[in-house]
Amino acid sequence: MPAFAANLTMNYTEFEFLERFDAAARDGFKGVEFLFPYDFDRHDLKARVGGNHLHVALFNAPPGNWDQGERGLAALPGREEEFQRTIGLALEYSQALGNSRLHVMAGLRDNDIPYERQMETYLRNIEYAALQAKSLGLTIVLEAINTRNMPGYFVNYQEETKAVCDLIGADNVKIQFDLYHAQIMQGDLVVRLETLLESIGHIQAASVPDRHEPDAGEVNYPYLFEWLDRVGYRGWIGCEYNPRSSTSEGLDWLIPWRGVIAKTL
Repeated sequence: MPAFAANLTMNYTEFEFLERFDAAARDGFKGVEFLFPYDFDRHDLKARVGGNHLHVALFNAPPGNWDQGERGLAALPGREEEFQRTIGLALEYSQALGNSRLHVMAGLRDNDIPYERQMETYLRNIEYAALQAKSLGLTIVLEAINTRNMPGYFVNYQEETKAVCDLIGADNVKIQFDLYHAQIMQGDLVVRLETLLESIGHIQAASVPDRHEPDAGEVNYPYLFEWLDRVGYRGWIGCEYNPRSSTSEGLDWLIPWRGVIAKTL
C-alpha cells in the first residue's frame, strides 16, 4: 500500500520546525518530507528523526538564493560549480538523515539563453547528481511544476521530466509526480500515472485548486489512492498541502488509510 509522509514545510506550521517531527509522530506518521533542512544542524535533525522513529522520505537540494527568487540551479549555465557544491551539502544531510529521495530543482527558464543550452546544462548536472548519489543508494527525483504557482519554471509537464530521465538513463533518476501540479497543467491523472508509473519515484498530493487537504476540489483523491494501491505503487505519497486549520484537525481524510500512515518502507 502507498504510505503517506507529512510535509513538515507545509504541515504543522503551528509549531517550530524541529517540533513538527514530534507532532507528525503523535499523529501516527512514520514518514516525513520537507523542502530545505539547511538552516538546521543535521545532527539535531537526525536526533528528531531517530527519536520519533521516522523515515525521511525526501527533501530538496539547495535551490540557490530562494529569497531572491531562484528556484534551483540545475538548468542554469555558468553555475555548475555552485550546483556541485549544493549537491555535496545535500549528500552530507542525506548521510545523516537516511532519506531515500533527493529532489533537485531545475531553476527558471532564462529567455536570454537558448533553450537547448539550458537543457544540456540540466542533463549534465542531473547526471552528476545521480552519480554522486548512487553510492548512498539515493534516488534523484525531478518535478514538473505548474506555471501558476511558479511562473517560468524550466519543467512544467510530466512527459518532459520523463524525457529527461530517459536521456540520462540512470536507474536512480525518477519522476517526482506531484498530482496537484499535474492536474493544473494537464489533468487526465490516472492515464498519465499509468503511462509513467515505472518511472515514478515519489508522489505528492493536495487539493485543486486550493492546495489544501486532498478531500475536496476537482480531484477524486480516494479513487486515486485506491488506484495506486491496486496497481502496486509502493512509494511514499507526500502530503504537500496547506492545512485549512491545524494539521491534526484536518486529518479526517486519512481515516480510511490509518494503517498506511504508520507504514515503514
